[in-house]
Amino acid sequence: MQTLKREYFPLQPGQRLLDLGCGEGRHVIAAHAIDGVDAVGVDLSASDLATAAQRQREFVDGGEGSALFSLLVGDALRLPFPSATFDAVICSEVLEHIPDWRAALTEIERVLKPGGLFCASVPRAWPEQICWWLSREYHDVPGGHLRIFSRPELRGAVIDRGFECYREHGAHALHAPYWWLQCLFWKTRDTNWLIRQYHRFLVWDMMEQPAVTRALERALNPVLGKSIVMYFRKSAS
Repeated sequence: MQTLKREYFPLQPGQRLLDLGCGEGRHVIAAHAIDGVDAVGVDLSASDLATAAQRQREFVDGGEGSALFSLLVGDALRLPFPSATFDAVICSEVLEHIPDWRAALTEIERVLKPGGLFCASVPRAWPEQICWWLSREYHDVPGGHLRIFSRPELRGAVIDRGFECYREHGAHALHAPYWWLQCLFWKTRDTNWLIRQYHRFLVWDMMEQPAVTRALERALNPVLGKSIVMYFRKSAS
């Protein structure tokens, strides 16, 4: 499941990409396999990185390409890279988990080359607020969501660090009701029949990509999209 749109975030073979908070690897693996970039994934969770490594091996199916792929445990506030290392940075569904998220943005600006691209996504405010209303546990779990971002707040914080915002859109509208159900039936979410059926629907939709649900999600994303995705370009000067 890809949150960013590749037509708004063009990558070229030979470039270096950082996926900050890569989790189990959905974006960093795709960037390496599809775009042919040297891809680095950083996350605090060693277990998530182990899953990402396994998935990457399965994805390439034993093939060897020229692009490099690496994963490492690291802190978003103290990235182990020199300044101006990367041509592009992805930070998807991560900033809402970080107490000092502004410091994380400063680190992203530091390791990104002048003129480089940055894609950030966070939960959209009003669907996220419904989750918070329905379940306190949803955001109180260890590593849970610490804040609800407003679009102007996040956009402004990135622009203040010398970036231009050139595109934004919603994503994953069909996933918003799934998370509302999770929150509504939080204590039984692992066994609830309705949640299981909706999950089956989402998996089917991702695997089959039927035209009707793809059209429905495109229509709903501007209003209901669970995520807000923003694209920035760092100043070249």
